[in-house]
Amino acid sequence: MNIKKLISEGESVSLDFKKTITSCEKIARTMVSFANNKGGRLLIGVYDDGTIKGVKSEDEERYMITRAAHLFARPALEPTFEEIYVDDKLVLVVDIKPSDEKPHYALAEDGKWWVYIRVKDKSVLASKIVVDVLKRSTQEEGVLIEYSNKEKALLEYLDTNERINIQEYCKLIKMTRRGAQRIIVNLALSGVIRIHTSEKEEYYTAC
Repeated sequence: MNIKKLISEGESVSLDFKKTITSCEKIARTMVSFANNKGGRLLIGVYDDGTIKGVKSEDEERYMITRAAHLFARPALEPTFEEIYVDDKLVLVVDIKPSDEKPHYALAEDGKWWVYIRVKDKSVLASKIVVDVLKRSTQEEGVLIEYSNKEKALLEYLDTNERINIQEYCKLIKMTRRGAQRIIVNLALSGVIRIHTSEKEEYYTAC
């Protein structure tokens, strides 16, 4: 593994830098977001700007990460570790595999369990729609869609508009939020529409 090249690429949807682990809740969020996506890698002993600090106590970092993975993630995660020395400084590499037990939840400071996903270089709270997509994406049965006027209205709207959010869709089809969410989930699972999530908003586009 060329660790310097990896660091030079910067933090991303599958890479996160931590100078040290100080909170099980925070690191659990990152690991859960990786597991709910396509997996990812933590580099411990590296500043956000890519400066290599090195790990002072490898045992302490391993303990914090393992504790977070087992007690602050549900279902529990099993990270793997690798030690790499760069200019006599130890970087602890933590790999989180993509999970087939989605969605994974992280225990927050308020004592509640929340689902997180990775968006660019951030771990973001997942919406109910994304949680439902994650739940059903691990099930083997396919998605059978009956194209009613409500589905057709969405696709016709996206033919002439770039994007739509859940509030706009509810208004378009004059339907409750719960019913509209169910349609969005089905269309997302079938590959008809794509979900876009950020820290501030969520919207949908045609695939």
